Amino acid sequence: MQAKREPSQVDLHEPWRIRDVEIPTRLVLAPMAGVSVQAFRRQGRRYGAGLVCSEMVSCAGLHHGNERTLGYLRIAGDEHPLAVQIFGSEPAVMAEAARMVADAGADIVDINFGCPVRKVTKTGAGATLLEDPGRACAIVAAVASAVDLPVSVKMRRGLEDGSRACLAVGPRLVEVGAASLTLHPRSAKQMYTGTADHALTAELVELVDVPIIASGDVTSRARAQAVLAATGASAVMIGRAAQGNPWVLREILEEGTGEPSREEVVAELVLFMRETVRELGDRKANGFLKKFYGWYLGRGRFPRAFKAELTQLDDFVEVECRLFAAAPGARFVLARLEEEQPTADEVTLDLPISIYGGG
Repeated sequence: MQAKREPSQVDLHEPWRIRDVEIPTRLVLAPMAGVSVQAFRRQGRRYGAGLVCSEMVSCAGLHHGNERTLGYLRIAGDEHPLAVQIFGSEPAVMAEAARMVADAGADIVDINFGCPVRKVTKTGAGATLLEDPGRACAIVAAVASAVDLPVSVKMRRGLEDGSRACLAVGPRLVEVGAASLTLHPRSAKQMYTGTADHALTAELVELVDVPIIASGDVTSRARAQAVLAATGASAVMIGRAAQGNPWVLREILEEGTGEPSREEVVAELVLFMRETVRELGDRKANGFLKKFYGWYLGRGRFPRAFKAELTQLDDFVEVECRLFAAAPGARFVLARLEEEQPTADEVTLDLPISIYGGG
């Protein structure tokens, strides 16, 4: 258990461990569906996330050899430490998926018991498993037995508002093999409304002897330190605040870093675009990236009309030209970023290149 401290005493650079995996900072970049592609994770590591997570991967998709699902197992050398998150409801199939994740080169297998989205919960997966502790424990036990990697579990508080299911299930998951738990103390019914009840996180910390990651409403350095101090959690998870805004990680870790310049914003966006196209291919990347234009260029950084204009373009070369016209100095910032990028030392399953984006 992590001892509670005053907020000012919390060192966000202090390393910690999930079993034998050392994590260099107290920030974890959340697994987010439709967001946490390799380019997003690599960027998060550059800006100080100690641990990054893949978006949730369907164990059924892996079992059936679905090309898009298998593509989520593409791992770059500069992502480590990395957790790959899997979801499903059948222990044997989840164990098979965990072995594939381990073979792909992940450092941690994360299990999703928190997704509130109907298309996931109706299959008996995600947050639904908090109300089925027997099956939840069977899944964790099967996965922990299948791999030598640490197994972590991400949970919500329960399905309904006011639920305390996580406090009943969490210790049982640890008993059967979970090496770490992440708690987002909202109910599945809440989705992302209201506030995260981190008093519940503090209770969970007292119940188990594994690291707890506190997720929900951590958007600033002061909030990160306050949550860690009040709960005794080992780390905080940053989610929506980092969408199109990797600078929030730097701001949380380093006092007084300030807002990025327009040139920095454009350079990071263009680098992210190029890396995403390399990963997903032109066709898939085109639709995927449109939401990122608004996220990067928002927060008062660029006019709304400019953001809207970019979403109407389907040619990445034209998007880049418009961006560089709006911030000419970004070319020099981008050149420096690309020079600092490590070569793509990738660990992949022995699968056709088409799986990784149609190349």
